[in-house]
Amino acid sequence: MARQHRRVGYGLPTLLAIALHLGILVVSVIRFPSAESEPPSQSIVQATLVSTETTTDQAQRATEPQASSQADETSEDEASREAEEAEAQRQREAEEQRQREAERQRQAEQERAEALEAAQAAAEEAERRAEEARAQAERREQQEAERQRQAEEEARRQREAEEQRRREEEAERQRQAEEEARRQREAEEQRRREEEAAQRAAEAARNSLDRAIAGEAEAAANAEQAQQAANGFINLVRQAVEQAWVIPPNVPDNANALVAIRLGPSGEVFSASIARSSGNSAFDRAAIQAVESAAPFSELRELPASVQRDYREFNLNFRPGDIR
Repeated sequence: MARQHRRVGYGLPTLLAIALHLGILVVSVIRFPSAESEPPSQSIVQATLVSTETTTDQAQRATEPQASSQADETSEDEASREAEEAEAQRQREAEEQRQREAERQRQAEQERAEALEAAQAAAEEAERRAEEARAQAERREQQEAERQRQAEEEARRQREAEEQRRREEEAERQRQAEEEARRQREAEEQRRREEEAAQRAAEAARNSLDRAIAGEAEAAANAEQAQQAANGFINLVRQAVEQAWVIPPNVPDNANALVAIRLGPSGEVFSASIARSSGNSAFDRAAIQAVESAAPFSELRELPASVQRDYREFNLNFRPGDIR
């Protein structure tokens, strides 16, 4: 609506300018005929002169009734010549008057044409200025619309960024809550496993004591075989842990973590802790998770009773690509 009001405002000065110049043109045209009233006055004057000359001739003829015939003829010839000269003079003056009138008409036509051309030029100039003003107003409106659009776009981006930040914070809180719940479940499961392992260990202890007494001779005889079985057990543990181990990304090649492992009688993991940290918490945590995921190590029960206790506590050295 504001744009339409501005356009009406520009058109009104244009119409006023055109009306003003047309008024000037009409006044110029009306002014010229007033100068054309002179020829009748001149014609009247010329006619009066001829009439005066005729009166003079009559007076002369009246005062000189007795002039000779030759004098009359001479007077008539002179009067005729004077009349002819007067008529020729009148005609020359009339021709000059016609020429002056034609010149005045030509000048009037030229002035009217110039006035009309000036009015048209003024109208065109006024229209050009009005068009420039409209174009400037449109550019200002476009610039204002662009500024408004940019402001709205910036506000939209800020709203989206704020919403994204809020979603990320909510996701982080959710992740932390889930992580805490997972740690609690793992801790509870670990306590449960330790309790079960303790019970099994107590039972196994009683059984192992009996087996130890009954099989002491056999254990001594098969010491070499027991050692081989123990080495095989350690290798099996390493293989199981390696299969369960997921190395986190961006771990340096020289990372090295030592994990202390304590097993129950049935091979369940009583505890797995970092004896020497690699300096990378993700790498240390992955090593412990690998041990817990690979458990239980039931092969421990297949070892001779004499060496089972020796291999319920041992260390594993974790390096990228290798476990020792």
